[in-house]
Amino acid sequence: MVVIGHYVPWIRINFYEFGAMMFAGLAGLFYARDFAQGYAKGALGGAIVGGASGLIGISAANLLGDVGLIVLPFGTAITVMVGAIGGLFGQMGANIRKLSA
Repeated sequence: MVVIGHYVPWIRINFYEFGAMMFAGLAGLFYARDFAQGYAKGALGGAIVGGASGLIGISAANLLGDVGLIVLPFGTAITVMVGAIGGLFGQMGANIRKLSA
């Protein structure tokens, strides 16, 4: 997303914020759904993987000159929160999968 957004300004303007949150939420969801260790561990793991994905993406965008350095702490905090929420939903999905199996 960052590389495409670097060359296509429309993506950078309209998709960076949503895309970063989407990737962080999905990372948290997939983590918690695969490991299924409970809601607290799912939220914590989701926060870690969501924040890591946000940190990597925002750092890459900053290195390419697409976003300012001020975006790094705020964007990472947002992706941590969204990753934790994704982790909660991932644990819910793991519980539902366990019930249907």
